[in-house]
Amino acid sequence: MPEIPFQTIDWTQILKAEQIGETGTAYSQTQEIGNLCIRKVTYSENYTADHWCQKGHIVHCLKGEFTIEVAGKEKSLLTTGMTFIVSDSASSHRATTTKGAELLIIDGDFLK
Repeated sequence: MPEIPFQTIDWTQILKAEQIGETGTAYSQTQEIGNLCIRKVTYSENYTADHWCQKGHIVHCLKGEFTIEVAGKEKSLLTTGMTFIVSDSASSHRATTTKGAELLIIDGDFLK
């Protein structure tokens, strides 16, 4: 991974992309630095992802709460200030929320 020089991210200047879920909507803002991807994602109320993900992530709940479902395992509720981490291909997982949530998601080659 290349060296990352000091920089700031002004999320108010990054466009939001809308993704329709199985139910609800996610709005994401993305900043890519080499193979590092940093996203700020907002889930609407009653959001359920439209897919099961195999990608590795570090996910920090900035506001609200959401449930991470891991296929074949228990569900975990994450609330404001909580974080989960998983490596690429370590699980099939998806997010749901009833109240809505705002997340900071970091992923990249270092999670392989």
